[in-house]
Amino acid sequence: MGKRGKITVGMTAGLIWAMALLWGAANFVVLPVFTLMPTIMTAFLAPGLVLIMMIGRLAQRRFYDDALIDGQPFESQSSAEIDHRVLVNTVEQLVLALCVWPAAAVILAGEGPGVIMVLGLGFAAARLAFWGGYHMSPPLRAFGFAATFYPTVLVALWALFRLVSYVG
Repeated sequence: MGKRGKITVGMTAGLIWAMALLWGAANFVVLPVFTLMPTIMTAFLAPGLVLIMMIGRLAQRRFYDDALIDGQPFESQSSAEIDHRVLVNTVEQLVLALCVWPAAAVILAGEGPGVIMVLGLGFAAARLAFWGGYHMSPPLRAFGFAATFYPTVLVALWALFRLVSYVG
């Protein structure tokens, strides 16, 4: 199977993950009596912890490598450059989540706060899969990318559907 085929399989698996994540969160996750704002804030804890790991790994690489310690660019295709790409993409995905999840949490409050909490946990797991997949073989990062991106897209569409339903 070629690169595009592997990426397509990974993206498809990521979409299936996203649908299962949201369906499972809406139907099976019951949280203790959290109010909406603490739930939203807590949902970003797991993604934040993964971000800490990524930043820490790059800092460690720079500290122990004389060629990088002064902030020099990473060597092309090196493990450090891959870690940097993963970090940049993770920040992009997290900014997108920060733009979408809080509004979705408010709009979907009737579906239960578990949806947003599960999004955070799923995000963390998917980012770790993205990171590991990227190091094994760049096409393998497709699942982790899709498993992070699609849940945010789907929850945005779900929230928009509910919003239009309320208005209409």
